[in-house]
Amino acid sequence: MLETALLIDSAMVSATRGETFDRLDPVSLEVSTRASAASTEDAVRAANAAARAFPGWSSTVPSERREILNDAASLLLQRADDFVEAMISETGSTASWGQFNCRLAASMLLEAGAMAGQATGEVIPAERPGAFAMAIRQPCGVVFSMAPWNAPVILSTRSVAMPLACGNTVVMKASELCPRTHGLLGEVLNEAGLPKGCVNVIHSAPETAPEVVEALIAHPAVRRVNFTGSTRVGRMIAEKAARYLKRCLLELGGKAPVIVLDDADIDAAVDAAVFGAFFNQGQICMSTERIVVDESVADEFVDKFKTRANAIRATDPRDPDCVLGAMITEQAAQRVKGLIDDAAMKGAKLVTGGRQEGVFVDPAILDNVSPAMRIYHEESFGPVASIIRVSGEDEAVSVANDTEYGLAAAVFSRDVSRALAVAQRLETGICHVNSATIYDEPQMPFGGVKASGYGRFGGRAGIDEFTELRWITIQNGKHEYPI
Repeated sequence: MLETALLIDSAMVSATRGETFDRLDPVSLEVSTRASAASTEDAVRAANAAARAFPGWSSTVPSERREILNDAASLLLQRADDFVEAMISETGSTASWGQFNCRLAASMLLEAGAMAGQATGEVIPAERPGAFAMAIRQPCGVVFSMAPWNAPVILSTRSVAMPLACGNTVVMKASELCPRTHGLLGEVLNEAGLPKGCVNVIHSAPETAPEVVEALIAHPAVRRVNFTGSTRVGRMIAEKAARYLKRCLLELGGKAPVIVLDDADIDAAVDAAVFGAFFNQGQICMSTERIVVDESVADEFVDKFKTRANAIRATDPRDPDCVLGAMITEQAAQRVKGLIDDAAMKGAKLVTGGRQEGVFVDPAILDNVSPAMRIYHEESFGPVASIIRVSGEDEAVSVANDTEYGLAAAVFSRDVSRALAVAQRLETGICHVNSATIYDEPQMPFGGVKASGYGRFGGRAGIDEFTELRWITIQNGKHEYPI
């Protein structure tokens, strides 16, 4: 059993009330992690620590921030085995997914470090004689971040890296489903040399999470809130933040479509669909949920897709040959099975897969999915691909946009100009031509539209989210006032 405490003011401490909660291994159902359970008092302590640290950290030169974030990237890679062990035992993920998490998270720290000196401004011509006007970006204060369990190292790192690079301090609330994994990130950042109180990590029991979150959003030192997770919870976060007039960055659910046009390279589209729909058990916000395929090539696509899916089975993530691991909980697996059964009952054809045993669900392909089925509308967050047959690109665009979500999408066509024209009509924050829906790079503006959230992580867009834009003037010479 792993144990993890709270990280407050650069010290590992127990919760003030001495309470803990357990995270069970989704496969063995044994206790994986025992974590300190923060109260609202602990949350306030963490925010106070971050507030005390802010003046010093915000005044450090960019090269100092860059060096610390670079050191954190190296330390994270050195401790990759610890992260992978925690991910397997807490989330049922495969070792390869854990290793990929560490590599991309390290890249995010390096990219954030590189951006530390990029919070630039501009000189704006003023109408007043003798006035010199500037628009400058400055650190905003304490950032409250919340990261999910499904890509725990990547998404927790993303939630804190750019805020720190911009000169802010951070309180991160770890997911109750992977407290040790998220706690390790705090340890790495602390060890890298961040000044006292710059990064704080708290854990809360599931039943007390809402009050802990509200206490942090309400704290007067907190200036920004960023949350990655479900749309249902994101709406609640946005409502609380609005109540306290706190700016949010929300990266929420998705229902990513892959459009396969009649001139697509079918083999390339199948490769992307297998990866996009089934990687990490379909538990990625960018996972391919819908395959909108032109009816003229649908049979060929489905036949090849079926062959590939048949070769994949969900197994124990501790098996070195495991490709598809466990879902996060048995309840999540049962929900996916329920979506499959509902679609089959309403006329969809289960082409392959759908076996559900405990936390394991084999890759499933549903053909002829229609709006009458729950899976047409609901995010499955599981290894299920819905085939929707269409006639022509206009219908394909209409079907792809027929969802409340708008995070990622992909378009396959041998005519890149045609594919680009289709991509520009899609209501998503991200779209890839002739590539899978799952794709991320630290410097890219990552985020969605509609019910997939608002705001952007990454690159200059991330700087905009975590700084204040201020107007400052200098008056040269005497200015005449009307009174």
